[in-house]
Amino acid sequence: MSWPLPPDIEWARFLRLLRQPAPPRGWLEAAAQLPELRKRPLLLRWIAQHPRCPAHLRANLLPRLPALPLAAIANDAGAHPQARQMAGERLQTIWQGLSSGERRSLALRLPRKLWPQAWRVPDSRVIHNLLRNPRMNLDALLVLLQPPLTRAQDEALLNSSFAGMPPVIAQVLQAMDRTFLLPEASLVLGQAAPWIKALDPEQRLVEAARLTHPPLRRMCRAWARVDP
Repeated sequence: MSWPLPPDIEWARFLRLLRQPAPPRGWLEAAAQLPELRKRPLLLRWIAQHPRCPAHLRANLLPRLPALPLAAIANDAGAHPQARQMAGERLQTIWQGLSSGERRSLALRLPRKLWPQAWRVPDSRVIHNLLRNPRMNLDALLVLLQPPLTRAQDEALLNSSFAGMPPVIAQVLQAMDRTFLLPEASLVLGQAAPWIKALDPEQRLVEAARLTHPPLRRMCRAWARVDP
């Protein structure tokens, strides 16, 4: 016996059926053909990621999904592995064409594979939301936090929950140190001030010993109340 489809059932019940693991043969294909589903990408998501969805149907549906449903599939451990992979690849393809607002919304749900792309966006609001991504943690951030450090990255980090963590402060100062040595550094020395002030005097001396840019090293030492 085949399951019913809208309009014979309500959309809420239809969604519950979409999340059942063993639909009748051909039911997912019939559901994907419903004209109303063109207006309901979240429902298309559940068809595309369903373990019983035929590969050819999945390949047809995923390009029709907007960025947020694609991110939901890529992050859903219960989705078919092929759907997760294809959703991530699709997000990489469309990322450059997204608006700043779309990127900001997506950064909160962005799968880990795309974090390096979001980290390099010259928009502190996108990076700030990336840092608020529930899957972001200290280890993942330290991997991203490499020189050259940009103004957008620095601003987002200062306003994030990671700003007071000693490993982050140390990594920021190291990234700044190497960024200042570049011919066209995007940072100014004053941007190091809040990071140095967040350290205690002994830590400032430790960091000064690791730095190579003379003005930055002198700043650390001066605020540790030690002669440069």
